[in-house]
Amino acid sequence: MRDERFDEGCEGVLALDEVDEDRAGLVGGKGAHLGALSRVDGVRVPDGFCVTTDAFRRVVAATPEVDVLLDRLAEADPDDRQAVRAIGAEVRRAVEEAVIPDDLAAEITGAVTRFGEGAAYAVRSSATAEDLPTASFAGQQDTYLNIVGPAAVLRHISRCWASLFTERAVIYRRRNGIDDRTVHMAVVVQRMVFPDASGVLFTADPVTGDRRTATVDAGFGLGEALVSGLVNPDVFRVRDGEVVARTIAVKERAVHALPGGGTREVAVEPRQRERPALTDAQAVELVRLGRRIEDRFGRPQDIEWCLTGDGFRIVQSRPITTLFPVPVPVPVPDPVPEAGEGPSPSVYVSVGHQQMMTDAMKPLGWSMWQRTAMVPMHEAGGRLFVDVTPRLASPASRAALLDVMGKGDPLVRDALETVLERGEFGLSVPDAGPAGHPADGAPGPSVTEADPAIVAELVERSETSIAALERDIRTKSGPELFDFLAEAFEEHKRVLSDPLSIRAIMAGMEATWWLNEKLGEWLGEKNAADALTLSAPGNITSEMGLDLLDVADAIRPHPEVVAFLNDVDVQDDDGFLDGIAKLPGGSAAREAIETYLRRYGMRCVGEIDITRPRWSERPATLVPLILDNVRNFGPGAAERRFEQGRQRALRTERDVLSRLRALPDGERKADETKRMIDQVRAFAGYREYPKYGIVCRYFLYKQALSAEAGRLVRDGVLAEREDVFHLTFQELEDVVRSHRADDRLIARRKDEFRSYEALTPPRVLTSDGEAVTGSYRRDDVPAGALAGLAVSTGSVEGRARVILDLADAELEEGDILVTRFTDPSWSPLFLGVAGLVTEVGGLMTHGAVIAREYGLPAVVGVDQATRLIRDGQRIRVHGTDGYVEILD
Repeated sequence: MRDERFDEGCEGVLALDEVDEDRAGLVGGKGAHLGALSRVDGVRVPDGFCVTTDAFRRVVAATPEVDVLLDRLAEADPDDRQAVRAIGAEVRRAVEEAVIPDDLAAEITGAVTRFGEGAAYAVRSSATAEDLPTASFAGQQDTYLNIVGPAAVLRHISRCWASLFTERAVIYRRRNGIDDRTVHMAVVVQRMVFPDASGVLFTADPVTGDRRTATVDAGFGLGEALVSGLVNPDVFRVRDGEVVARTIAVKERAVHALPGGGTREVAVEPRQRERPALTDAQAVELVRLGRRIEDRFGRPQDIEWCLTGDGFRIVQSRPITTLFPVPVPVPVPDPVPEAGEGPSPSVYVSVGHQQMMTDAMKPLGWSMWQRTAMVPMHEAGGRLFVDVTPRLASPASRAALLDVMGKGDPLVRDALETVLERGEFGLSVPDAGPAGHPADGAPGPSVTEADPAIVAELVERSETSIAALERDIRTKSGPELFDFLAEAFEEHKRVLSDPLSIRAIMAGMEATWWLNEKLGEWLGEKNAADALTLSAPGNITSEMGLDLLDVADAIRPHPEVVAFLNDVDVQDDDGFLDGIAKLPGGSAAREAIETYLRRYGMRCVGEIDITRPRWSERPATLVPLILDNVRNFGPGAAERRFEQGRQRALRTERDVLSRLRALPDGERKADETKRMIDQVRAFAGYREYPKYGIVCRYFLYKQALSAEAGRLVRDGVLAEREDVFHLTFQELEDVVRSHRADDRLIARRKDEFRSYEALTPPRVLTSDGEAVTGSYRRDDVPAGALAGLAVSTGSVEGRARVILDLADAELEEGDILVTRFTDPSWSPLFLGVAGLVTEVGGLMTHGAVIAREYGLPAVVGVDQATRLIRDGQRIRVHGTDGYVEILD
């Protein structure tokens, strides 16, 4: 029901207590949230009204200059900050100087005077793209405090409208994929509160993400002192209804309102400077209010508050958009909890850090991986996590889990041990020390012994299974396709869990561990297996890199083809193969590329995500890699590189065995070592093959689902083929069976995906939302060096090339690749670099395996490497000792 203070039929002004989220398009994010807050039991919001977006549009429409300027702003290069700044300033001037129509001005003036002559107001921007679940726009538009009188209020409303086009707001919108013309500005006008203290409440810890711990920042006077950084706040951490930590700052300055309007900075009396702005009881009470607000909006909130003599006033609440989401439980039947019991707390480990793909995946991507994985996986922020709580809780499995996690990524292990040390989740530190790896001791039952002939058998089995899938899936469409895929996924998992395949993988891994441990003990060699596995046969991933050198050999002799490729638009020119064929030497060049694609075209960056474009779908992706090979290598480089590695491995083997024979009991040690060398060379290459098989299957699944998407578009069910990527596998099946799609769901998923792309996934996450960070806890790393995990021996110094997208790769001889992660698709790049540094990785992950295969010094698991190392800096990679030095 409409507030009686406002005239019936009024279109430009709405009372706060008559709006909520359903009217966000009319009153903006801030106005909608304040309206909803005013209805929350026990929450007091200062009285006020909203000048609607209709009013804003009406004023802008009557100012033609604004439309012309917005066209110029849309055409401006988003990277040209100076142009954006200059055009934005012109737009603001035009909006601020626009005339407010008399009837609208009278409506606003009438709303102001109803609160009494001389009342002071806060005039606050409230854009429609503001306080969204995926983008808060905090601080992007303007607020004006202690504005007195109708004329001043009108003037500051115009300023709020103009602030929609500040440089920071325009750039923020572009980063979030929001068109300037789709955003409109409302303005909230509220009775001014003159607080004793004010500040910000985060209902979840904004640093760790812990949803059970709230953080209160508090200072004297108006909150502008905190927002502007004028003073350090008092900080209270509140958990389960009590203050668990507090920091009381020395508050020398504060901001207070002036009697005639405006604000000023004042000095705090010396005797008050170290007094807490809140008592513990007040902090707990504030958090209790915050929990009510959080419940109302259904997610953690960033809340601005004021404290006066008669209690707290809430002046804003917005979602905290920087938190990593809590994993969504896999829907399985659970026992009915007893009264008072909630869901059991859990500890999750990131799948992406194990798979070397930490980017966000679209729903079809992560749901397909869930369907084909061997263990239950939980989605959060477009990533997948495994609940390891049961294994941590059991003494029988805990040590083995920590050992496996430590080999994959030491930071994951340390994070899990951090959780254990705190005694939370019903877990505690294991009584016994961590178990050694399965290869402890002499060769025997602890080391998998296997016949090398099984590798060829396993490859043949896989090829036969994939050929059957390719043959059968072609005949399926519609609901029948999804019935078929249910069976195909079972075959997929059967192949993955084949005991013979697991035995082959373990044979190579355990031989590697044995060699590193025993040769370290007997000869003092660090990571001795690295040199012994150079150019091991049968590694499909390293062959992929070498085969691209052969493609370069087919192209290098033809200058017209090379020139043509230099002009290819990597992002938008996948018809370039037709153009090549018309050039001298082009037929041979095209055939070389197409031959490569027939074997490797199912691969791509982030290949565990079925929605990613494959090389066969976007062959131009390979062009920069081919050109790097043409420029940096000579003819026959592939065969030469492989043979050099093989000869180095043989020399290392002879040297190791000779030195062992000179030791006490040396013949036995040499014989055992020779057996392990033979085993590691026979099986190390197979480590990469199962992933290749998975990706081959994924490409066939994708082709079938893409054909379904095409039919849905032709039938008018979907607007575009890639809309299916924003549906889970089950949702897509439902759409195919019902021939109906939810356009709003797809639009929401697209917005969510954009927000997830900006998040950094944690290695370990709890069901309370806390991201637990591990550390190396090492004392052997020089001051200023970046610690990591040594995965491929050697030391190299060179220019750092920080590359986040394979398409941006442009390398020179001696460069060191620095990136977030490397999956198999990056391996062709390894041939052209002198060293490797990644933020993610472990001893047996793909990047580490291929770095060793190519003899490339490598350090992985270097936290924030792409931020701490600048592109072009000289660095030294210590691949034997596991750290990176920045030299300039």
